Amino acid sequence: MAKGKKVTVIGTGNFGSTVAFILAMNGSCHHVVLRGRNYDVAKGKALDMSQAANAARQHTIVKAAKGPEDMAGSDVVIITAGAPRTPGMSRDDLLFKNADIVKCYAREIKEHAPDAIVIVVSNPLDVMTYVALKETGFPRERVLGMAGILDAARMAHFIYEKLEYGAGQIRATVMGGHGDTMVPLPKFTTVAGVPIEDLLDSEEIGEIVRKTRNGGAEIVNLLGNGSAYYAPAKSTTVMVEAILKDTNQIHSCAIMLQDDYGYSDIVSGVPVMIGAGGAEQVINMTLKPLQQTRFKNSVASVQEMVDTLYEANFFDDDKK
Repeated sequence: MAKGKKVTVIGTGNFGSTVAFILAMNGSCHHVVLRGRNYDVAKGKALDMSQAANAARQHTIVKAAKGPEDMAGSDVVIITAGAPRTPGMSRDDLLFKNADIVKCYAREIKEHAPDAIVIVVSNPLDVMTYVALKETGFPRERVLGMAGILDAARMAHFIYEKLEYGAGQIRATVMGGHGDTMVPLPKFTTVAGVPIEDLLDSEEIGEIVRKTRNGGAEIVNLLGNGSAYYAPAKSTTVMVEAILKDTNQIHSCAIMLQDDYGYSDIVSGVPVMIGAGGAEQVINMTLKPLQQTRFKNSVASVQEMVDTLYEANFFDDDKK
C-alpha cells in the first residue's frame, strides 16, 4: 500500500509553525512532523494544528518529533531553524551561528531521511543552502533554498502599491542572492502579460527595485523583535507543493550552480523547474549587461561568505 506524503519542518518558531499550519490547512500532505528544541512546545503546536485540520475537514496529521529518527520517510525536509535577524543586524551577521545549526540538522537528514528533498530557509540563505548541500552530500537538485519566490512576491506587492491595480496578476522575477545584492528583473516582470516597463517609468521601477532589496529589513525594523514569516512561509509551501504534486512549475530558487549563467560550485538564486525530483532543470535566461554585472556581484557576495567558512576550517571535520 502506498504511503502518504510526509513533510518534516525543523524549527517551531513563527516561521516553521506557519509553514506547518499552511501545509495542514491546504491538505498538502498526509503527515507533517514538527522538530524543535522543546518537545512540549512542538507537541502543543502539533495538537493545535491537527485539531485545526479537523475543523477544516483536512486529512493532514501533525505530530511532534521526539528525535531525529521521526523524520524517517520524509519526502521533503524544511530547515527553518536559526537565529532571527534583529534591527541593525544583516543576514551576514548570522553566518557562523546559523551555519552550525544547519550543519547539525543536515547531518540528521543525511542519516534519517536520505531520500528527502531539502528546502533551506535559514539565513544567510544562499550560504546555508551551500552548507546543507555539503553536509548531506545530496545531489544539487535535492537541496534548494527558498528566496526567489518571496523576493518576487515582495516586488509584486510594491508594483501593486505603485499601480493600484493588477493584484494577483503581477508576475515578478528576482535572481541572485537573498539579500542586499539580489537582482530584481523588470525585463521579465509583467502585469497580466503587459511588461512592467510599459506601465511605469525608469525612476518608478528603480524605486520598486530598491524597496524589494530592502523588503525584509523593513519588516524587521517595523516589528522590532523578529522578522517576517507569513510571506516567507507561504513562499516555502509553494515549493513544497510543487514537489509533492510534481507540477514542473518554474520558480526562482537558490541552487548550487554548475556551469549555469557562467558560474559553478557556488549557490545563487536562478529560475528552476520544480517537480518530484526537486530542481528538475535550471532555466537559462538572457540577461542585459547591467543585470549580468549585478548577478556577478551577487554571486561574489555569497562566495565571500563561503570563503569565510573555509578560512575558519568550518568544513574540516567532514573529512573521514
